[in-house]
Amino acid sequence: QVQLVESGGGLVQPGGSLRLSCSASGIIFASYDTSWHRQAPGKQRELVATITSRLSRSTTNYADSVKGRFTIFRDGFKNTVSLQMNSLKPEDTALYYCHVSNWTGQGTQVTVSS
Repeated sequence: QVQLVESGGGLVQPGGSLRLSCSASGIIFASYDTSWHRQAPGKQRELVATITSRLSRSTTNYADSVKGRFTIFRDGFKNTVSLQMNSLKPEDTALYYCHVSNWTGQGTQVTVSS
C-alpha cells in the first residue's frame, strides 16, 4: 500500500524560508514524476513544482508564481522529495500536497504572516 507523508510546514514571516518534505512507503520516488501542489482557502489547487523520474532525467518545472524562489529536489537515499521555499510571501499560504501518479498525501500547512 502506497502512503505519502508530508512534513515541514509551519508559520513563517514574509521573506522567510521553509523546507517541505514528502516521504513515501510502497514506491520509489525516482521511478515516478512527483509534484507539489497547494491549495489556499477559496482557491483552486495549484501545481507548484514537478520533478520527473530519473528515467526522464529528473527535469524540474515550476509555476511562474514560485519560479526563482522554490526548488524541488529528490533524495534517492532517503526516498524523499522536498520543496525548498525561499523568500516566502503571504500569498504562498496554503495547504501543500505531494502527488505521485494516483496518490496524494494529506498535506502540510504553510502560513506566511507577520
